[in-house]
Amino acid sequence: METTLVMDIGRQALLTVLLVAGPMLGVGLFLGLAVGIFQATTQINEATLTFIPKFVGIAFVLMFLMPWMIFKLTEFTFWLFELIGQVGTMR
Repeated sequence: METTLVMDIGRQALLTVLLVAGPMLGVGLFLGLAVGIFQATTQINEATLTFIPKFVGIAFVLMFLMPWMIFKLTEFTFWLFELIGQVGTMR
């Protein structure tokens, strides 16, 4: 297997992971920052206060974007299966 093919597979895998996990991580980061600023201004130091908004926000994004995420993951999987067939015929 060529080095460029391995690098391309790794690059595509990382891009797929970033695309699929990025929206959930972004919402979690934004909500955590917003709750942290709220806690700092009101001086409410409750550790469980940050959990519920993040959980609800990430669950909403997950429900809303689940079809797109599944599409991206299956597209990547089919691409990998096609590469397996091509690598098998290269020899």
